[in-house]
Amino acid sequence: MPPIDNDTGRNQLKSRIQELIDSNQVLVFSKSYCPFCVKVKDLFKELNVNCNVVELDLIDDGSNYQELLLEMTRQKTVPNVFVNKTHIGGCDKTMQAHKDGILQKLLCRENEVYEYDLIVIGGGSGGLACSKEAAMLGKKVMVLDYVVPTPKGNTWGLGGTCVNVGCIPKKLMHQTALLGTSMQDARKFGWELPEETVKHNWEMMKTAVNNYIGSLNWGYRVALRDKNVNYVNSYAEFIEPHKIKATNKRGKETFHTAAKFILATGERPRYMGIPGDKEYCITSDDLFSLPHCPGKTLVIGASYVALECGGFLAGLGLDVTVMVRSILLRGFDQDMANRAGEHMEEHGVKFLRKYVPVKVEELEAGTPGRLKVTAKSTESDETIEGEYNTVLIAVGRDACTGKIGLDQAGVKVNPKNGKVPVNDEEQTNVPHIYAIGDILEGKWELTPVAIQAGKLLARRLYAGASLKVYHSLFWPLEFTVPNRDNNKCYSKIICNKLDNDRVIGFHYLGPNAGEVTQGYGVAMKCGLTKEQLDNTIGIHPTCAEIFTTMEVTKSSGGDITQAGC
Repeated sequence: MPPIDNDTGRNQLKSRIQELIDSNQVLVFSKSYCPFCVKVKDLFKELNVNCNVVELDLIDDGSNYQELLLEMTRQKTVPNVFVNKTHIGGCDKTMQAHKDGILQKLLCRENEVYEYDLIVIGGGSGGLACSKEAAMLGKKVMVLDYVVPTPKGNTWGLGGTCVNVGCIPKKLMHQTALLGTSMQDARKFGWELPEETVKHNWEMMKTAVNNYIGSLNWGYRVALRDKNVNYVNSYAEFIEPHKIKATNKRGKETFHTAAKFILATGERPRYMGIPGDKEYCITSDDLFSLPHCPGKTLVIGASYVALECGGFLAGLGLDVTVMVRSILLRGFDQDMANRAGEHMEEHGVKFLRKYVPVKVEELEAGTPGRLKVTAKSTESDETIEGEYNTVLIAVGRDACTGKIGLDQAGVKVNPKNGKVPVNDEEQTNVPHIYAIGDILEGKWELTPVAIQAGKLLARRLYAGASLKVYHSLFWPLEFTVPNRDNNKCYSKIICNKLDNDRVIGFHYLGPNAGEVTQGYGVAMKCGLTKEQLDNTIGIHPTCAEIFTTMEVTKSSGGDITQAGC
């Protein structure tokens, strides 16, 4: 269509453009072949935001639209993006607005009323730490935790892998094995023990371990209740970016909304996809609650889970074989890994190296039964068979992210491993959704890391209102005579109001900064509080004494210049 050459036509088209801007939450003026336009449209698709797209190259008067958009926005290029009547700009500005969280605010989501300030999906170490910390900071928090039963039907209580089927029961059973070894050593130290072989009672050990874990489960529930965190034993699944569906074990569904979400769903053991693996084999999710002694056991895998479990089972006097596809403890120092393997062999563990299982068959049902495992060499066409009472698979773990509706929330996931990419603040590509723990891409899969990450994330999100910042300018005595840098030196401390005004941040801009900071750093490690600083008599005249006289908080806006000595 030729250019509009009269004011009436221009005004009519401008009114049409303005009407589009006013009547659409998101409006994108685009060209169908433009890669930058595609990028912006994909962003809104990921965010599950409906946007009206005007493809200027596909309409007759597209050039006239573009000419008037230049007049209205001073931008001629596409995409040209509007959100709730606000002009955002092109591709780069839209992406930056999304990264900074501005886009969410413009979409009016920050102003919506939600049922919770924070919903944590996952009741493991990281999720519990984060939820309790957020609640302590005055936020309304919900924790959703649901354990999908293993193929053997096993589930467990609140606390996640570490407490229920990981570090805690593993260490207790390892301790059981060490006690057996100690009894053998005791004879050499003069203890007169019965000559007959001491027997181990698996059922008694399992009951004692599970009773202790049960007490931990209850303790976590009480801790959440005491912190006013709403714990719900239901499976969470996103249905909208700010809304989840919670389904309990009876199939009852409830729906909940929150301003922010934290993903802390952890991982579960991986199966191999061979005939008989889920029907007849167990994983670490089953081992610690196994109602009977596993008997002769084949451990498939060379991970630390495989070697730890194989080690304590052998320590209990069981016949244990570990089937290794390639190397022990991939990713670890191989000198140390091989030494660990040699130690295990010296203490009775057998290794089948360079083999992978291809089939598991049941020969006889029972507690335990008898299983036949067929395995193939990784270096030739050779196959072998072996009979075992129990087959334990420990070949890795998969992130529990595939069935919680992350696509409905627009959260990006690595399709190869289900891991969630995050930035340095544990923030996903969706600004109000964060992730911690084992599901993170490229992060350490360790319980203490998840706990610390959960606490720190909650503090970053919510501690602002619980902090007091004291600050002051000062003029070092040695600067006064030459009249140098009057009131340019600066000091600041950050105190946690919820922890007795403990000093958690220390900042100093002035002479001898290293010397001053070193001393206060030691004091902070010892739990320094603002009251202790106030009660300290400063050494005068020094720069460091400024921290004993600070009275003005940053939020007060008071004058911080120093007029006297």
